[in-house]
Amino acid sequence: MPLPDVSRFVNATDNRSWWLADGQKLADEFPYTFHKPSAEAVSLLSVGDAAKLIFRFDGADPDAPNAERMWVEIRAVGDDGFHGVLDNDPSYIRDLDCGDPVHFEERHIIQVSIDDPVPSSIDKFLPRCIVSNQILLDGQPVDYMYREASNRENDSGWRFLAGDESTDYLDDAENVRVVSLGALLREDDSVLDLLDAPVGSAFERRERSGRFVAVIADLED
Repeated sequence: MPLPDVSRFVNATDNRSWWLADGQKLADEFPYTFHKPSAEAVSLLSVGDAAKLIFRFDGADPDAPNAERMWVEIRAVGDDGFHGVLDNDPSYIRDLDCGDPVHFEERHIIQVSIDDPVPSSIDKFLPRCIVSNQILLDGQPVDYMYREASNRENDSGWRFLAGDESTDYLDDAENVRVVSLGALLREDDSVLDLLDAPVGSAFERRERSGRFVAVIADLED
């Protein structure tokens, strides 16, 4: 059974409707799409700097989001974490105002106002790719992947298929999506080690072993 987010219960004792999301937990759960500042960057934070946190909340409005991402200006740093004041005006949380005190820990931080000396681990997964809805929406694994040349900005050239799509299916633009490589990896990261393969590469998953093997791509001119 997962451990509860302690900060929620601390806030609940104060009859508050909000609590801080665990950014580290989100980064661990979504390593290809969720960026969290490095430990080095957090260690450099001092009074006057700011950190962005996710404020989750319970609300009666079904059209409202379940969280707001807001900045907190740091006023003190101690053994128990960071003490600061909210530096945004909440749009939905009614019992929290700009200037209210907020106590938080490193695990809650999702962005910092200073430069991070460590490159983001998800930057390499930001380029786009084309993915069949059978993978993104139906949960099928990648069975065939190929990389073609592209002159579109930020396009990796990778195309991912479940393997049994018909020509008519793929000719319908509604059946494919342009997403980041990170979004594809979130569904099936078995292709991770193949993403550095050059343009012209193609791989097919072998049914018996489940492993990818290089094949000759069948690309139209």
